[in-house]
Amino acid sequence: MAADHTHVRPWRMIERRKSRKIRVGSVEVGGDAPISVQSMTNTLTSDAAATLNQIRQLEEAGADIVRVSCPDVDSTEALKIIAREAKVPLVADIHFHYKRGIEAAKAGAACLRINPGNIGSPDRVRDVVNAAKDHGCSIRIGVNAGSLERELLEKYGEPCPDAMVESALNHARILQDHDFHEFKISVKASDPFMTVAAYHQLSERIDCPLHLGVTEAGALRTGTVKSAIGMGSMLWAGIGDTIRVSLAADPVEEIKVGFDILKSLGLRHRGVNIIACPSCARQGFNVIKTVEQLEERLAHIATPMSLSIIGCVVNGPGEALMTDIGFTGGGAGAGMVYMAGKPDHKQSNEGMIDHIVELVEKKAAELQAASAAKAIAAE
Repeated sequence: MAADHTHVRPWRMIERRKSRKIRVGSVEVGGDAPISVQSMTNTLTSDAAATLNQIRQLEEAGADIVRVSCPDVDSTEALKIIAREAKVPLVADIHFHYKRGIEAAKAGAACLRINPGNIGSPDRVRDVVNAAKDHGCSIRIGVNAGSLERELLEKYGEPCPDAMVESALNHARILQDHDFHEFKISVKASDPFMTVAAYHQLSERIDCPLHLGVTEAGALRTGTVKSAIGMGSMLWAGIGDTIRVSLAADPVEEIKVGFDILKSLGLRHRGVNIIACPSCARQGFNVIKTVEQLEERLAHIATPMSLSIIGCVVNGPGEALMTDIGFTGGGAGAGMVYMAGKPDHKQSNEGMIDHIVELVEKKAAELQAASAAKAIAAE
């Protein structure tokens, strides 16, 4: 039986929350649109060349949307060049100085991210909204537990889900009062419990798209775990239309982790999903080293595919049954290659990695050709 990626198994179905759809430049967010994956540059935005170089790396990793910080006039000036050269829509991150939001809209930002706790008075928000309308920008209302409005902290005594949701809804109302509906909302905290509770409350109070994230999650390993727990539980519940994994690491890692979270839930597929055993004394080859090399050598494949690398025959054939390509370790320095779930041919451990890479690349080319032919036939 071949691997079947079209069959929806009832126990794997996630019913996404019904939200209205907005646009961030060319990317649809919400509704039936795929959950988009975002990251943020950490270069000085005023250095257009360095920022564009990092955006290119994020684009290659699969980023759908990239956010850039615009703290000063030099940054919004550089944004004119950056927005013109970038292939993905850009979100301008605005804090404290509302005029930067107006400048960013004029410079070509596809979306403006404003923080209600520090953007200023309703009049200033109104001016930013008018700029967004004039230049076709959407807006993200970005509520953070660490920068809530003073009156809400006095009312609730401390940052909490209720305060975060009230902040978000108050500012959504301002946008709606100005007949502006192209907005999404985030309610982030570094505490995943607070984050999840806030998003669940918010999801029941408004129909706009929700941008998920556990803010300031930490370094690569700990931040990945915290984000996977927090965002994974929300996505499992059907909440979330676009995500950003916040890591104190290379922004490219945020994109990789974001896609891995979505792939693990069957919500989005990009690249090769490698299923591998943790290895033990039964392994017929060095599983860990093999997987490390395969991840590196297959990173350029964007076509969704599954690959199982299992050290022995205990679980190998069963895992291969559900993957496009599989390799199961055996004896005498060789293993079995599976294609579409069926045993196909033996392969020696020596040269195994090169052989698997060749098979994956060939399969990816076939899938791309089939997809292109289907698109042409539909026209």
